Amino acid sequence: MRVVSFRQNGKTDWGIVSEDRIRVAGDGYPATVLQLLEQDAPMDILSRLQADPDATSVPLNEAELLAPIPRPRKNVICLGLNYAEHARESLQTKGLAVEMPEHPVVFTKSTTTITGPYADIPLRSQVTRELDWEAELAVVIGRGGRDIPEAEALQHVFGYMVLNDLTARDLQRRHKQFFLGKSLDDSCPMGPWIVTADEVPDPQNLNVRCWVNGVLKQDGHTSQQIFPVARTIALLSQIMTLEPGDIISTGTPEGVGFARQPPEFLSAGDVVECEISGIGLISNSIVAV
Repeated sequence: MRVVSFRQNGKTDWGIVSEDRIRVAGDGYPATVLQLLEQDAPMDILSRLQADPDATSVPLNEAELLAPIPRPRKNVICLGLNYAEHARESLQTKGLAVEMPEHPVVFTKSTTTITGPYADIPLRSQVTRELDWEAELAVVIGRGGRDIPEAEALQHVFGYMVLNDLTARDLQRRHKQFFLGKSLDDSCPMGPWIVTADEVPDPQNLNVRCWVNGVLKQDGHTSQQIFPVARTIALLSQIMTLEPGDIISTGTPEGVGFARQPPEFLSAGDVVECEISGIGLISNSIVAV
């Protein structure tokens, strides 16, 4: 199933996409997708909504799709250098020895970065002149836990989304850490929906692509991840308790702007599209503010 949050006529709701319509979760259902995930059996609730004869529906093309979880309770957890070729291009560009990480490189993005799958991305030139794209597979935790065995880790996944980990490279370089360069307001579009895990039998068998103004920039495959989804969940859960609604972004393949010769960065008027096979496509325009 495809789970969405959306706005129509000034009202925010959530529901499931069925062909070209959204079945709306009205009275008698959790108020938000986050509250849905905090229930004991969210898939049973979705099945009930899918079969509910009294559920209303709205045309998909008349709804403004939001990030499926517009404001999670915690920062987005992100992996850096999780594709071998991206690790290589990043390290070579920085003049560093090319060594694959032995442990995940983990950072977070502020919850205020989260925005919709088709929302405009504000570009404040006084803050950054080096805004870069990063198409990524995002994982949404459904069942929390601590010390989750790798063999059981995918059972804790509710579903998957497309995410663009837009990054201010000049801030990243200036402050010598990830957080500020990754935390520009409204710079983390995600969606267009959460595809439930039952429809993604193998998260390590997905194409990840990014286009800028129609030109293909990234063309990777999740089989190239150094730390696959299951191992990532297991490793993170050794350190922290994972909770329903947590979002984990699993890194980007090669082809980012700062590693190109010459480097390329986003400007006002550019359109960035990120697509993952079987999940969907998000498209965002860069707008000067």
